[in-house]
Amino acid sequence: MELFVNCNTSTLAPYTTPLDALRARHLYRRLGFSASVETVNQAVGQSATALVDNLVDQALAIPPIPAPAWSEWTNANYPEDDDLARQVRRAQREELNTAYGNGLLNNNLLDRMSFFWSNHFVTELDVYDCNSFLYEYVNCLQRNALGNFKTFVSEIGLTSAMLRYLDGAFNNRNRPNENYSRELYELFTLGEGNAYTEEDIIETSRALTGYVNRGDVGCTKITFNPEQFDTDPKTILGQTGNWGYDDVMNILFDNRADSIARFICTKFYEFFVHPDSKRDEYNPGATYPPGHPQGIINELAQTFVANNFEIAPVLRQMFKSEHFFDETTIGVIIKSPFDLYLNLFKETGFAYNDGNVTNAMDASAMIGQELWDPVDVAGWQRDREWINTNFIIGRWLTAEVFLEQFFQADPNQFRALGIAAAGPNGATINDPNIVARAIIDKFLPKGLLTDADYDIAISVFREPYEDTNMFETGSWNMLLDDTPSQVFLLLLHLVREPEFQLK
Repeated sequence: MELFVNCNTSTLAPYTTPLDALRARHLYRRLGFSASVETVNQAVGQSATALVDNLVDQALAIPPIPAPAWSEWTNANYPEDDDLARQVRRAQREELNTAYGNGLLNNNLLDRMSFFWSNHFVTELDVYDCNSFLYEYVNCLQRNALGNFKTFVSEIGLTSAMLRYLDGAFNNRNRPNENYSRELYELFTLGEGNAYTEEDIIETSRALTGYVNRGDVGCTKITFNPEQFDTDPKTILGQTGNWGYDDVMNILFDNRADSIARFICTKFYEFFVHPDSKRDEYNPGATYPPGHPQGIINELAQTFVANNFEIAPVLRQMFKSEHFFDETTIGVIIKSPFDLYLNLFKETGFAYNDGNVTNAMDASAMIGQELWDPVDVAGWQRDREWINTNFIIGRWLTAEVFLEQFFQADPNQFRALGIAAAGPNGATINDPNIVARAIIDKFLPKGLLTDADYDIAISVFREPYEDTNMFETGSWNMLLDDTPSQVFLLLLHLVREPEFQLK
């Protein structure tokens, strides 16, 4: 059962009302890893069409992470001493992960999408254990994140990380290996059991043979060996010929375009709009009422096919729509661990460094989301899977640790946050209830559930000055000495609230 039932009846018509703060925050939480008070304020009053186009255009223009000096290293480049080699490998991974973590924080849609695709075209670093393979894989994710999906599928399948992970590097003419061909259909393009047969998997595996030149098993880039390619005819999705790798891609996208588009657009919908795309089971011949998720997905899929599988037009249509900005889509997705920490960094606007970024990735791994190592080839299942007894306690405690570190580094940034959240007159407002509510509503997509919940949170905020008469005399304001502590205490309270787990 889904946590939230999807009752959205809005269409894909453009959302034309100037954005308010609620919807600006909603856009940034979904399209990227949230935004500061200042960024949200700049978005208020803008049109969704203009802002989304600008953010998509920015994402298309951002280059991938530059190739590090070790991007093509093989085992021969590492020290002969095993301990030294491990230290070098560990330092290289930290270098790449830190660069990528900063990309997640700063690149909005580009790396929101590259991270999305890392959980679609899954590999596991623990399996192939090669830093140069990892860089090639990350580069492929970033270059193709908003590009052409057919090109993406073709390129990702020939990365050494994927060839090793799904055994393509061991797929030769005499002993075809079906792992990659199965996942190509089941997980990457069509969906399990949809529009392909077991015979298609077998025949496709024969067409994908030959990518077995791997040198020393480990960190040698995998290339094609024509002597290990199966040259006999194969029948794939009803087409017979001496097919190879490129032919598989052409046959798949030429003959299953509608199925591919629906499968991918369903994933977009569930990740960016609402985790419940079903409402009722999809019927290819059905006519759906306006706003029905299956009808919305159909329209997005039509856009995908009409644009020759370019990803960006689908995202533009989705993020600009009344359906995306409908009240029922706000605050209905559970934050992933990466959302939990990176959103906190962005929304507070607190100064962070590479150490904080690395710590966020380490903390994410502790509560179920380890960078480059999803649980299996099907990836993290997201949403409710992020919440269980162990993980929820870990989410509370680690968020509190980050807040404590920020407070120790500079308490005054908590004051600045409170003033900014309260608006243009934040420094002179003498009612703590107003400031507390502004902070609460900034961090929680739809605020707290009940008035009683607000009362408890506000009392936490008031506590440092509760024994004075400042609230009664109107002499309290955010410029007083202990107001950073007030914001700090309120945030410590909020990170344990159920509503804080949502985006």
